[in-house]
Amino acid sequence: MHELFKIGPRVTALPVVHGSGDFAWEVRRIMASNNFDCLAVPLPNSFRAEVLRRVVELPVCSVVIQRGWDAEEGLSRQFETSIESEDETPSMEPGEPLPSVSFVPVEPCQPVIAAIRTALGEHLPIHFVDAETSRFEVHSDLMPDAYALKRIPLERYAAAVVPSLRKPDSEQWQQRIQAMAWNLRELSVDYQNILFVTSILEWPWIRQAFLDRELPRPAARTVEDAKGCSITDNSLYFMLGELPFITDLYEKARSELGDEANVNIDGVKELLISARESYQADYKKRARKITPKLLSQILKYARNLTLIENRFTPQLGEILTAAQQVAGDGYALHVLETAKSYRYNDLSPDNETVSVSINRIRLANGEIAESASRLPGPPLVWRDLQLVPKADKKTIKDWQQKWNPYAQCSWPPEDQVIENFRQTVFDRAAEVMGADLVQTEKFTTSIRDGIDIRETVRHWYDNEIYVKILPPTRGNLDVAVMLFDSPADPRDYPWRTTWFAEHKDESTLAFYASDFKENPVGPGICLANYGGALFIYPPIEIPDIWNDIRLDFATTLEERLLAAACLHSRNTHIALVSSAPPGSAWRQLARRFKKTWVHLPLGRFSDSTIQQLRMVHVLNGREVRSYAANYIRKV
Repeated sequence: MHELFKIGPRVTALPVVHGSGDFAWEVRRIMASNNFDCLAVPLPNSFRAEVLRRVVELPVCSVVIQRGWDAEEGLSRQFETSIESEDETPSMEPGEPLPSVSFVPVEPCQPVIAAIRTALGEHLPIHFVDAETSRFEVHSDLMPDAYALKRIPLERYAAAVVPSLRKPDSEQWQQRIQAMAWNLRELSVDYQNILFVTSILEWPWIRQAFLDRELPRPAARTVEDAKGCSITDNSLYFMLGELPFITDLYEKARSELGDEANVNIDGVKELLISARESYQADYKKRARKITPKLLSQILKYARNLTLIENRFTPQLGEILTAAQQVAGDGYALHVLETAKSYRYNDLSPDNETVSVSINRIRLANGEIAESASRLPGPPLVWRDLQLVPKADKKTIKDWQQKWNPYAQCSWPPEDQVIENFRQTVFDRAAEVMGADLVQTEKFTTSIRDGIDIRETVRHWYDNEIYVKILPPTRGNLDVAVMLFDSPADPRDYPWRTTWFAEHKDESTLAFYASDFKENPVGPGICLANYGGALFIYPPIEIPDIWNDIRLDFATTLEERLLAAACLHSRNTHIALVSSAPPGSAWRQLARRFKKTWVHLPLGRFSDSTIQQLRMVHVLNGREVRSYAANYIRKV
């Protein structure tokens, strides 16, 4: 240990940032490479029994809470630990101040808890040296990113932080610092090499108080007994110093004796990959392809957002924003759910369970109290992110029961997008139709339709320039067929219908898609997924192709869609978008109706574009359009 950390001949202080996995790893590394005979931690003795018992239960996370004292009456507030009914919640008069609770988060990425855990494994004496307080005051501040410890030693990090630290500005804070310094003096009588793990905010002032010859003896106080409680799954994000998923990776690396040095950075990559697996399992064929290139774009986006915030490691807000902007809302929701997952959480019925939020805690009896962490990390703040979560099963069932089967319509923004794509298909197909008729000639007085680079290079030895002559396009297009999933399984696409245009700018549309009734996304809003679609523009009235007996010879969904295109097309050429070129059966089908396919590979278009086009939201009446945008999000 560097001499900078010596606060006495027998006491070494290890300044840490609470709630940091990097500092927890640094604590374990230092304790493993030095020979200490005692560990001192900045917690009061009233927490000792419960904290030690809960540390033994790690990696199961928990909190040890202590009830505050009423400032006016000098009596502890009584919180009932059980209630007769789950619906019964203790009442509180308007304007009545919330009761106070202080707690110690017992989790793997807390440096103080990591020190206690290591000391228990090494059978070192552990002493709790902080002062007892009736109502704990939290003191925290923004610190430089702990990622810097991977590049610089701890003494340089601490020395850079010291000039910006503020002096203790409250009476309780000063009393706690004096009490910790006094107790360290007492321990130095019995031990030769004491390690004191404390907050970097308090380390210089404890050292100063330790060297003060007039240091007063701390006064004894009576406080409530501390009690350990389990944590609800949704509270882990607020209680853990790192993301629950990252904390899980730290614990996995510790149990498997792996390298923990880069878990917080490599864990972001693993988070995105794990979210991709659950996203693809949920959305199946509707899922956007999360390729390595797309993941690299998300990481680069998150890095830039993190640098804007003057940090090295991204927080959940930056990761979600990057995932949403690059890969869509659906993937961002799965990143959020994956980030909150922690496999070791155990909600045992033998333990009371509490819910933790920012500065609030819901006790086992349902009462809300102000909460103060005894090991406070950097301040937490709320951030807004426009993500609509999936509804629960009860709400979805209610939406399905209220669905009116006689009132259905589309969502206009999606209609406009797919009509624009249909026009793009027509334009590209027209280019393909005239590509075989392009002529080339030597440049004389005009460059005609542009320089033909290929022919110019081919005849480079002639020192001549060749130009292209594009003839007028032969024929028009009025029908386009888009096959997004071929060969299509009829069981995946039970919804087959024909829709007619609402106005002159829309096409007559026939398609097969997944069952929209199985996927409600809002009140009167359901989502289906196109498997294939037929567009006729300008729109005309046609019989429903799925009930037209003239098309009964078709044996597959694709063949029926293609046969309908040939039957209703008024032109010779039909645009066909599919992953593979038309085979002999499809070409024979076109010859039967004296038509010709103009094939466009599906791979020419981006995966994100195709994924968005395949989504079709069905609204339960035109009035639903007024609020549909509040529930419809990009996948």
